Amino acid sequence: MNHRAPVDTVDELDRRIIAALQLNGRAPWSAVARWVDASETTAQRRYRALRERGLLRVVGTLELDRTREGSSMLVRVQARPGRGLDVADRLTASPDVRFVAVVTGAADLIVDFVARDNEEMMRMLFTDLPAADLITSTEAVPVIRAFTSASMWDTGLLPAEAAADLRPDSLASSCDRADWDVTPQALTTLEQAVVAALKEDGRTPVSTLARSLEHTESSVARAMDRLIARGILQFRTLVEPALIGYDAEFMVWLSIEPDRLDAAGRQLAGHPGTKFLGAATGRFNLVGHMVLPRRTDLFRYTSDVIGALPGLLASDVTLHLVTMKYSWHRMVRPAA
Repeated sequence: MNHRAPVDTVDELDRRIIAALQLNGRAPWSAVARWVDASETTAQRRYRALRERGLLRVVGTLELDRTREGSSMLVRVQARPGRGLDVADRLTASPDVRFVAVVTGAADLIVDFVARDNEEMMRMLFTDLPAADLITSTEAVPVIRAFTSASMWDTGLLPAEAAADLRPDSLASSCDRADWDVTPQALTTLEQAVVAALKEDGRTPVSTLARSLEHTESSVARAMDRLIARGILQFRTLVEPALIGYDAEFMVWLSIEPDRLDAAGRQLAGHPGTKFLGAATGRFNLVGHMVLPRRTDLFRYTSDVIGALPGLLASDVTLHLVTMKYSWHRMVRPAA
């Protein structure tokens, strides 16, 4: 089980640095320093300290619907009574799983499996499912289109102008991109290598990447620029929401009338607490990962936000008790 880090060891400057990197994980330190009101040296030192303590990690991520590198399958898992954490540990250890959360509600865990094709997904879910002996039921929810992703989320801790300054022009909401349904493109060998390296550390300098991949800096830089411009490579800042003032983390599972799905998705994607939102298939055709400052905020949220969605037929909320793994990496949880 992951260890816990005390919340009170993160101060306001740390939170502003986290907010700046959430807007753009590879933002130049000169730009970060300008928005957090600190010197470049101080911003870099604070970042290194947060990363060394395991509280912050910037990673490069693939937008899967734009590549042939795989597809996502969210799975709602029910465990045998008293064995939920054992199941969570075993799923977290699986290299096929990029996200695990222990939740309350109609499911015990939410798991995101990534597979290259149907045969591989069948193996993951039916043949080699970790902790299958401790699981009583599963419900698979394939994600078919993203309305917005975690890399687009704005913590709200910096002025609105910060996003315009820090974010690259190529970073646009998935539902606003004219090419969202273009046929996915296969990555070149170099592009795959760049993505794999940035998956571990999204702020790795181009010069370091070039040395480790045994390519010229110009070829690596061009490959990275291509991936970013096509919306394939994005950068996410992994941090427990509680560290930046969001104590309620949850997922919403919504059934929307098919002809209102796009309108409902766009409306919910614009809410400031929406980190991820995707269209899906099955009894839930709109699935989101959300945060709010307090659990008590969920009362107004369910009535004023979910209740106001066009075409809403049914809803379910699974409240996170702990996020074990996010974007392929184990999370460090803040202490109460």
